[in-house]
Amino acid sequence: MSIGLLGTKIGMTQIFDDQGIAIPVTILQLGPCIVTQVKNIKTDGYKAIQIGYKEIKANKLTKAVIGHLRKSSIPPLKYLCEYRVESTDNIKVGQIINIDKFKIGHLIKVSGISIGKGFTGYQKRHHFSRGPMSHGSKNHRQPGSIGAGTTPGRVFPGKRMAGRMGGNKVTIKNLRIIDINTDHNILIVKGAVPGKVGNIISINSK
Repeated sequence: MSIGLLGTKIGMTQIFDDQGIAIPVTILQLGPCIVTQVKNIKTDGYKAIQIGYKEIKANKLTKAVIGHLRKSSIPPLKYLCEYRVESTDNIKVGQIINIDKFKIGHLIKVSGISIGKGFTGYQKRHHFSRGPMSHGSKNHRQPGSIGAGTTPGRVFPGKRMAGRMGGNKVTIKNLRIIDINTDHNILIVKGAVPGKVGNIISINSK
């Protein structure tokens, strides 16, 4: 079964191996998550499990979500996420999922919302080259021409220009687990994870 969990990004640091080499790592606090729904082919057309994370007050949720959780006697949960699985035989509604099934050395896939940069220019957003910086040039950081002349007489959709940068869902694959602390639900992975400190992240095993 493909293991999926929701958690929070704690931050980045570095650890040293036996040879004294610094390894950049990200600390993640994952779960515990509760199985809120089990989907099967007969009722939903596919196999998946829905999990919830971080219990909150009921008045912070919509009536639709409250009714969905109360139907299964699940406490109010702020975040819900669905994972496709090959089999749902050993999964039951209300089951607690934590990091016990992860092992040091496993590769995982982490998804999160990247840090928003606001409205940025084309150089920062798309890594375009700047104009000449010599005296008399008036095209230092301007985008220049954005389309053809009379024909077609318009700018094509998808033209790379200045605009909002960041704040998108980003997935990083093949992050190796360096260490696990089951007492505090802490997972340490090698490399960087998208998002700022405190962001909600979703992980999935290979």
